[in-house]
Amino acid sequence: MITINIQKENKKYKKISILGHAMYADRGKDIVCSSVSSIVITTVNGILTLNKGSLSYMVGKKGMTIDIKTEEETTQLLIHNMVNLLKELEKQYPENVEVK
Repeated sequence: MITINIQKENKKYKKISILGHAMYADRGKDIVCSSVSSIVITTVNGILTLNKGSLSYMVGKKGMTIDIKTEEETTQLLIHNMVNLLKELEKQYPENVEVK
């Protein structure tokens, strides 16, 4: 299962960690993992294009951690959109994705 942990402070996104594997299908053929990756990478790249200092991220063998360094409205809105997309994916694949 992919577990997405969201940390907020004063209603602002501060940190998001994405860990695990969806186990929907074999690696390389898993549409749930591909969906999560696409949503997250597209969002992170878009934010960094607008403001390179707005966040940092680290990718490891077990997943990815995103540290949001700004409360700037555009960054927060894009992160909020990413979270909403991940929650929609969770509704479709509740055994493979969990958003906390």
